[in-house]
Amino acid sequence: SRTLAKRHRFEPSLFAGGAMGNCSGHDFSIPPGKGPHHVGCTDLMVGHTVEGTFFRLYYPCQLSERSENPDWVPTKEYFNGLADFMKINRRLSERIFNYLFGSCKIPATWNAAFKPNTKHPVVIFSHGLGAFRTLYSAICVELASQGFIVASVEHRDESASATFYFKEKSTPEQKEQTSNQNIPTTHANLVQQWMYYRALKTGEPEFPLRNKQVKQRADECIRALDILFTVNSGNMVENVLKTPFDWSTLENSMDLCRIAVMGHSFGGATVIECLCKEVRFKCGIALDTWMFPLDEVIFPQVKQPIFFINSEKFQWAGNIFRMKKLDSATIPRKMITIRGAVHQSFPDFTFLTGNCLGKIFKLQGNVDPHLAMDLSNRASLAFLQRHLSLERDFNQWDQLIDGKDNHLIPGTNITLLQSAL
Repeated sequence: SRTLAKRHRFEPSLFAGGAMGNCSGHDFSIPPGKGPHHVGCTDLMVGHTVEGTFFRLYYPCQLSERSENPDWVPTKEYFNGLADFMKINRRLSERIFNYLFGSCKIPATWNAAFKPNTKHPVVIFSHGLGAFRTLYSAICVELASQGFIVASVEHRDESASATFYFKEKSTPEQKEQTSNQNIPTTHANLVQQWMYYRALKTGEPEFPLRNKQVKQRADECIRALDILFTVNSGNMVENVLKTPFDWSTLENSMDLCRIAVMGHSFGGATVIECLCKEVRFKCGIALDTWMFPLDEVIFPQVKQPIFFINSEKFQWAGNIFRMKKLDSATIPRKMITIRGAVHQSFPDFTFLTGNCLGKIFKLQGNVDPHLAMDLSNRASLAFLQRHLSLERDFNQWDQLIDGKDNHLIPGTNITLLQSAL
């Protein structure tokens, strides 16, 4: 139908309604992890150019008396990027965003000491269109609290609302000015460059751009994994950001036979592209995936298990039909749908808004956001235990993988014509 044809080209916005919640006064907050581990986080940028790699790492940490929780939105430039993405005035939006979210913190200790003595499975996480590395902290913190090391990649394909890298200062005056300063040369000769979301140009076909982006996103996830391999082997990596975290403590800490990739929306498409390109990913979890950017020709090349976790309110027949093309008689491919959930039930914004505003602007569905997130996280943990061969107790939630819960639908709520299948 004409409606489905339009939906086929639907671009999933980070903010479906264009308005926010309220985190001022700490009325709303991102839930802490429910697992046995305290969670730390830090940032790593390897290579200062746009071709470098940038991610937020979440990990089990040691408990410390002195702890600092990082800001959920790291700097004002990210507010500017969100404003551009939502097509609203930067100056006005910065004041509004700062009021609503300026006090929001991530429930993890910034640059906390890593908790050694065991090998941790690894998850690479890919954000959605218009997002950035910190906006899925509820998911990443929960995984880290359950014993995973999680790298949340910030993509530089112009699909993030904002990100940054560094350029070398070019003029002799600038170099001379900084040469005598007692700061690391990495910073002395570099200037920060911001990259913002690129909207489609008038008349521009969407598929070529999105297809190019999803391929770059997969490459960025694989490079992040390569860096974790380097860190795990005990080799030094230079962090352009000069954070005080001691990366050498991660030596021999990762179980690199147990690696998964996970993402939301455009990040869900990135999951499938990653599985096609990189056999080190043993399985993938795709949250409310936007299938449009993918070449269907790659589907038969994906040999790993995939778990599609969908919201009830976002999906449409054309999108589900493409997911079904990944069904296999021999490779586990699972799908569940969370009743009452919306596309924004997966990013952190679902927790940072009141019930009324959340529903009006589709940041919340008809299901409690904490319940929806718990269902998604627990089903994910059970799937990871099954396909990474973990010796944990996550199998207590095995029934969720098959949608056996009053708040879940096995498969999809979308009706597909049998002739189309």
